[in-house]
Amino acid sequence: MIVVLATSNAGKLAELNVLLRPLGVTLQTQSTLGVADADETGTTFVENALIKARHAAARTGLPAIADDSGLVVGSLHGAPGIRSARFAGDGAGAAANNRALVAALQGIEDRRAYFYCALVFLRHAADPAPLIATAQWNGWVVDDPRGDQGFGYDPHFRVDGMTETAAQLAPDLKNRISHRGRAAAALVASMRDALATRP
Repeated sequence: MIVVLATSNAGKLAELNVLLRPLGVTLQTQSTLGVADADETGTTFVENALIKARHAAARTGLPAIADDSGLVVGSLHGAPGIRSARFAGDGAGAAANNRALVAALQGIEDRRAYFYCALVFLRHAADPAPLIATAQWNGWVVDDPRGDQGFGYDPHFRVDGMTETAAQLAPDLKNRISHRGRAAAALVASMRDALATRP
């Protein structure tokens, strides 16, 4: 089964390809199918994931999976939050977003943070019963980046209970313990049941 992934992010595609392999689905990013990004007008990760999945499914006629995830820092009132990919401004890259995050936390002692992931699967654009899985991954923001295994804020996110940042973890370990890994595991279980019983 071909499923469109509502992103053009190569890092997310690589992670989700591994995580969803047990289902035997083939993921294709929406950008390879000529679909532009949806306008993310929701106020939560779940709302934005639904918006993106419906947009991708409507444009392609395929089942769709969307991920909306980001970094939530309590001392920054939840920022970067749903604007994680645009924290330094529209079109900003990871380096600029990370610089903006470190700058925003200067002089702030409380560096607790968590990554949050909402994953949505739609059988078709009008699916009234989307499958939704969420998870969070606790940690701390560090000023100096460490590691080159991840993307986004990973080099600045020290995992709770560990000395490593997310970008220093081996991919198989990260896929087991991360927000996206645990949300994907829950989504795979739900999809397996749903696909087995679909008419």
